[in-house]
Amino acid sequence: MIKKGLLVLVALVVAIGAVGYWYVSRLMEGLPPATLAEETYRSINSGQIVGYKEPNGTLAWRGIPFATPPVGELRWKAPRPPEPWEGVRETLAFGSACPQRGFGGGTSGITGAEDCLYLNVWQPPRSETERPVMFWIHGGANHIGEAATPLYHGANLAAAHDVVVVSINYRLGPLGWLTHPGLRVSGDLADDSGNYGTLDILRALEWVRENIAQFNGDPDNVTIFGESAGGFNVLTMMVSPLAAGLYHKAIVQSGGLTINSFSVAENFRDDEEPGSNSSSRELVNRLMVADGRAANRQEAKALQLSMTDIDVAEVLRSAAPSQLLSAQGGGMMGGTPYIFGDGYVLPAEEQADEIFADVSNYNVTPVILGTNRDEVKLFLAMSPSVTDRFFGIPYRIRDSASYNRDAAYGTDAWKLRAVDQLAERLQDTQGDSVFAYRFDWDELRNVMSLDLSSLFGAAHAFEIPFMFGNFDLIDRTMVIDDDVIPGRNALSASMMSYWANFAYTGSPGRGRDGREIEWTGWKNGAETNKRLLILDSRADGGIRMSSMRLTREGMRDRILNDASFADQTSHCQAYRQLFSGVEFRQDEYATLGKAGCID
Repeated sequence: MIKKGLLVLVALVVAIGAVGYWYVSRLMEGLPPATLAEETYRSINSGQIVGYKEPNGTLAWRGIPFATPPVGELRWKAPRPPEPWEGVRETLAFGSACPQRGFGGGTSGITGAEDCLYLNVWQPPRSETERPVMFWIHGGANHIGEAATPLYHGANLAAAHDVVVVSINYRLGPLGWLTHPGLRVSGDLADDSGNYGTLDILRALEWVRENIAQFNGDPDNVTIFGESAGGFNVLTMMVSPLAAGLYHKAIVQSGGLTINSFSVAENFRDDEEPGSNSSSRELVNRLMVADGRAANRQEAKALQLSMTDIDVAEVLRSAAPSQLLSAQGGGMMGGTPYIFGDGYVLPAEEQADEIFADVSNYNVTPVILGTNRDEVKLFLAMSPSVTDRFFGIPYRIRDSASYNRDAAYGTDAWKLRAVDQLAERLQDTQGDSVFAYRFDWDELRNVMSLDLSSLFGAAHAFEIPFMFGNFDLIDRTMVIDDDVIPGRNALSASMMSYWANFAYTGSPGRGRDGREIEWTGWKNGAETNKRLLILDSRADGGIRMSSMRLTREGMRDRILNDASFADQTSHCQAYRQLFSGVEFRQDEYATLGKAGCID
C-alpha cells in the first residue's frame, strides 16, 4: 500500500508541473460523460452549439473550434477563423491535444493531433449580465500540455467569483514555432512569422472578442493568465502589437520572456553565427538521417547545402508530426526554439528590458508577476544525481544542504528574471499597476523515508490547484495530512479571491469580499518599501506583504562568496547557470572559488 501510494504521489507531483501534465488526464478517464443541458444552447459566429452543466451549476462548453484545423496547406500558417457548420454542434468533449511527446520517447510516446485548435468556456451559474473573462494559457515549455488537464478546469473559479473562464489549446514545439527561409515565401507577414503558437493565442483572443458576450462574458474586460510557458506567452501578448485591445489585464505565473533571433532558430549549430541544436536546419538534418537520405549529420548538412530553400522546406512539409517530434531533440520537453523576433508578431532584436522601458513599446495594462519559493525543486527532484532512487522513484535526498543551496540559486535566478527585474522596469514606466507575489505553501507529508516538504517545497506549478480550486485529484494521492486541508483550502480561497478581484478591477486589493490582507503594488526605491505578497497558510506565517527584492549584483555577491561548494566544478557550473551573455564576467569566472574556472 505504501509503495502504491508513493508511485501515485510521485506521478502526481510530476504531473502538476510541465514535466508530465498528461498523466493527470489519464487518471481522470472513466468519469461519467457530460450530458447535454438545454440552457446551454448558444449561437456563435460559426454556428449553434450546446454544452452541459457542471455539478456546481456552472454551464460549460468543451471543444469549441476557434480556428480552421491547421492541417495540410495550413500547417505553418497563421490560423484562419473556423469554418461554419450546419445544425447544432455538441460541445461535451475536449478537443484533441496538439501533437507532443510523452514519456515513451521516439514515436511510441507521441500523442495529439494537428487538428487541435479548440477552447473551453465555463459560465458562472448566477451570471445574468456581462462578467469579467479570465483567459487561461497552459504551460509545458511550449512543447507539451493541453487545456483538458483536470487541474485547469474552470468550474470552481467561475462559480466562486462570478467570472467567465476560457482555456485554450495552441500549437506546440516545431509545429507551433518554426522558421526557415523556405517557409517564408508567401509574402504574408503572419504566415511567414514562424510564431504560429503565438498567433493561435491571438486568434483565440479574437474569438473571445467576437463571441464571449454569448456566454455573458465582457469582451472589454479580459484578463489573460498563464503559468510557466503560459506565463511566457502572456508576456508575448503584452509585447505583441497584434494583441492591443484584445485583453485588458495580465497575470504571469512563473514566467519570463526571451525572444529568439532567426539565427538561433534557423542556422546550423556550427555556423559562424550558431543556431540552436534543434534549429530548423538541424531538424532537417535529423529528418534526412532518419529517413535514410543521409548516413549521418555531416552527409545531411552537405545535402542540405546543395538543395534550394524550397526543397529543404518540402522535407519539413512532407514529415508527419511523429517524425518532426522524434527529430527535434531535447527529450520530452523538446528542444526546438520558440518565440521569434519576426518584427510583426513580436518585436525584432529586442528583449524584455528594452521593450518595457518605454510605454510606446508594449500594451500597457495592469499586471501581476509571481513565482514559487522553490521553483526548480520540481526538476531537481527528478535528477538521479541528487536523489537516491528506487525503480526511478526518488526516496531520499543525498545531500540536503547542497540540494537546498542549488535549488535556491536556480529559483532566485528565475524570480529575478520573471518578477523583480520586470516589476522594477514596469513600475518605472506604468506606475502603480504592477503587482507581485511569491507562493510559499509547502505542507506536504512524509512518505517512508522521503520528506516531501524538503524534496518539493513550494515547487514549480504547485500554485495552480490553489487558484483554480481543484484539489480532488490531489486529495486522492496522500500528498497532505487531513489536518492541513483547512489551511490549504483557506489559502486557495484567498488566492481565487485576489485573482478574481484583479480581473474585476485591475487590482487584487483586499480580494472580492474586501476581507483579505491588502495586496499593494510593487514599489521601487527604499529597501523597506513593501513590494510583493507572500502567499502561505496561517500555520507558516500567513498571507503578508514583504519588502523582499533580488538584484543581479546581490546574486553575484552570493555566489562569489559562497564557500559551501564541495568541489570546484559545481561552483563553476553554478556561476555559468546564473550568468551568461553580457552578465558573464570572465575575470570573475577565472578566479571563482578556491581554484578558479577554466572554460
